[in-house]
Amino acid sequence: MPPELNGIVVVDKPKGISSAGVVARVKGIFGVKKVGHTGTLDPFATGVLICCINQATRLSQFFLKGDKVYEAELVLGKVTDTQDATGTVMERHSLGGLSAEQVQETAARFVGSITQVPPIYSALKHQGTPLYKLARQGVPVEKPARPIRINHLEILEMNLPTVRFSVSCSSGTYVRTLCADIGRKLGCGGHLKALCRTASCGFPVDAAFSLEVLAELKEQGGLGETVIPMNEALPFMPAAVADDGLAKRIRNGAKLSETDIPIPPRVSDQGVFKVVDPRGRLIAVMAESPATGNYNYCCVFSA
Repeated sequence: MPPELNGIVVVDKPKGISSAGVVARVKGIFGVKKVGHTGTLDPFATGVLICCINQATRLSQFFLKGDKVYEAELVLGKVTDTQDATGTVMERHSLGGLSAEQVQETAARFVGSITQVPPIYSALKHQGTPLYKLARQGVPVEKPARPIRINHLEILEMNLPTVRFSVSCSSGTYVRTLCADIGRKLGCGGHLKALCRTASCGFPVDAAFSLEVLAELKEQGGLGETVIPMNEALPFMPAAVADDGLAKRIRNGAKLSETDIPIPPRVSDQGVFKVVDPRGRLIAVMAESPATGNYNYCCVFSA
């Protein structure tokens, strides 16, 4: 019996399929029971969708919190109910007198720590029901504004009413809402026309595999080369090395502290670190607990 396949595969999601649809395709191609993605892309969007296979599905929480990079196309002068090109146009405004300099200056104001109201057409839930379902039923629910961070925003091309830009942002950022907010600040409105996630948690779209290529590699017996092992999938997380004895204690859930595992010199932004064996295989992800002096277990993996 072949060993269980655990790791991530970076997929270049095509247009016209949901993220859940990609997961179903990946599950079929790899012939595995468990696959999960790490951050929804709308059906009209393309680009990086990190898919976690088998035990690696437990790592999705760390990818969900990671920064993302997008290339987006904003169309000014039209406001839609969904904030993107799939929706109904609700308002039209003239761009008379609007200059490229105004667009540049306004977009630059969004860089930094800001708040954003999630769109009413989104997968966020209200009392267990996705907001987009409530909106389609004529019962729109607006969630309160929440903090996000725009690390960098660069306008790549401007041919009004169309503005193409690149944005690096924190998790939880809605690029279509960013487009709508920029349009609102300019006084003419706007919506997102096209979106490509060019990187997620440091994994670029150039290194992603299309579903067609994955299917071809399956026929050629080369699928295994596309899977990034769990340890290598967490390059942003500092590592501690455990010998076989300590690895056994960890898998048995023993209480551990700095006496057992010195905190790695570079602790991640999420306050967690990974523990690997001398062969580089992931044993666990752990978090500091200053209150108790012990480490908290985030997830532990079988040998």
